[in-house]
Amino acid sequence: MDKVKAMQTFVRIVEANSFTKAAESLNLPRASLTATMQNLERHLGAQLLQRTTRRLSLTRDGERYYEQCAAILAAIETAEADFLGVDGRRMQGRLRIDLPGALGRAIVLPRIAEFRRAWPGIELSIGIGDRLVDLTGEGIDCALRVGELPDSSLVARRIGLMQFTIAAAPDYLVRRGVPASLDELAGHDGIVHFSGRTGRAFDWELQEADGVRKVAVKGSVSVNDADANLILALQGLGLTQLARYQLRGQAGRLVEVLPGVCPTPMPVSLLYPQGGIANPRLRAFADWLAGVFDADPDLRLAHD
Repeated sequence: MDKVKAMQTFVRIVEANSFTKAAESLNLPRASLTATMQNLERHLGAQLLQRTTRRLSLTRDGERYYEQCAAILAAIETAEADFLGVDGRRMQGRLRIDLPGALGRAIVLPRIAEFRRAWPGIELSIGIGDRLVDLTGEGIDCALRVGELPDSSLVARRIGLMQFTIAAAPDYLVRRGVPASLDELAGHDGIVHFSGRTGRAFDWELQEADGVRKVAVKGSVSVNDADANLILALQGLGLTQLARYQLRGQAGRLVEVLPGVCPTPMPVSLLYPQGGIANPRLRAFADWLAGVFDADPDLRLAHD
């Protein structure tokens, strides 16, 4: 039995969460994967996978063996990458990425061709959305996320800091007036942004000399998507808090209000499993993505 190929097969089945999908990605018959797993479990003297007609899950031994296999295969790739040259022209394989909708569309996707030119052997599978993904269970190598993160077993590499502003369409400001202070926000309509996971409306956190002030936004329209927030603001439905990158290209269509007020910025992090950065494909993508954010004045970590 080729132990490395058996490990690769096992890891692919776990990441795909399906024998059929794993077989398709490996371009092998499903029966071949079944036989490999039977031989591997017989060799180890342990059951790694629990199979039912509807579900595939790891046993406790399977979880331990998956972590060890992933680390071993990543170490092999790293060792090979050291001999393939720093330009990565011969680096091969797929990288599965999950991006948040608005940020992914506006900042990352427009520059993906740059990454492909630098690393042509790396295939990218890109998911777009803001849902809470299970990286290990869904076979995702990394996920880009905005905001403070809950404690988890995942590694979080902070690569950016999203700056915000308050803005509104000119016709709204003509109708309702321009707020001159934070106290005047209470008399205005706001576009309410709520969490798609919890349904809770987000307060605006605004930095003042003596600390952070929270403002509960009130309005007749609520959304849970940053792009939708922008679309509604352009229609004059109220004041909105936008990421500064969203305000770019909106000259004449949106006006910044209370320019002396600084909404609290939010961290942008790349999440990946423990030991995942040993994967040279992930390391290449993480470093490239950090460079994309560092080059953007509205998203970079350090601000002058």
